Amino acid sequence: MTRTLSLLTPSGRLTLGSYLGALLPMSHRQDDAFYGVADLHAMTTDHDPRLLRAYTDEIATLFLAAGLDRATLFRQSRVPAHAQLAYLLECTASTGELNRMIQFKEKGRGVDSTRVSLYTYPALMAADILLYRPAQVPVGADQRQHVELTRDLALRFNRRYGEVFTVPEVVTAADGSARVMDLLHPTRKMSKSADAAGSVYLLDPPDVVRRKVARAVTDSETGPGAVRTDAAKPGVTNLLAILAACGGSADGITTYGALKRAVTDAVVAELEPLRKRYAELAADPAYVTAVLERGAERCREVTAPVLAAAQAAIGI
Repeated sequence: MTRTLSLLTPSGRLTLGSYLGALLPMSHRQDDAFYGVADLHAMTTDHDPRLLRAYTDEIATLFLAAGLDRATLFRQSRVPAHAQLAYLLECTASTGELNRMIQFKEKGRGVDSTRVSLYTYPALMAADILLYRPAQVPVGADQRQHVELTRDLALRFNRRYGEVFTVPEVVTAADGSARVMDLLHPTRKMSKSADAAGSVYLLDPPDVVRRKVARAVTDSETGPGAVRTDAAKPGVTNLLAILAACGGSADGITTYGALKRAVTDAVVAELEPLRKRYAELAADPAYVTAVLERGAERCREVTAPVLAAAQAAIGI
């Protein structure tokens, strides 16, 4: 059995892209699966503590609403081994490696200074992975560099101090059909922390979904052939991808107005069961808390021997 591991950062509200590209695939892989809310990662940039707690609770509840009831669910900060192993890996990494990390460069561009945790974040991500000894790590293009660094750190640690870590294989995450782009800026991914107007959030009510899709960028082409997938038509291509991913069909659709109505109907129908189950779970927060506490206890059991082995090998 192949162990599965995935963490989502509570840096904002989960989007339709989060559901199609992460939660839905996760619901199909729950045997020996560990799914966490990476609240420590959300602290690498300026944040509001109240929003951090709110987003963390919301994502945890959405995990359950999406049917992740067989996997081990946990909050990263409640498993101390993550931060403890991260420091050992910081002592294994070099500044040259961290300097090359793309996300650090992008988030630090144009600002006077950044938090040290943003610089060392890849070591924490490596700890997240190595603690659970997964054989494979599904990853999107934006995180592939970090998982490659994880492999490098594991190999280096094992060579210097002894065989402690499983070196994971990097595998491509969900296919392109689940890649959802921003409705207003269709050349970039729909983001949980960027412009709200271009993102469909999982808990958006139907009228909000309808308004956002109605404002989605298309183009000026008209005629029966305008509704088609085409690299030169990113807005239309994005709407068609969303429609297909939500189980809809573009057969017979010849206008952008009809396309947007079909996308709205498909998205609302796809998210309705999730929103309904979320409302039920949100009414009983003690249940969600108990599930996370049980998950954290299980994680502490699983990660303790890995951390102990790493500490002994490195000399502490």
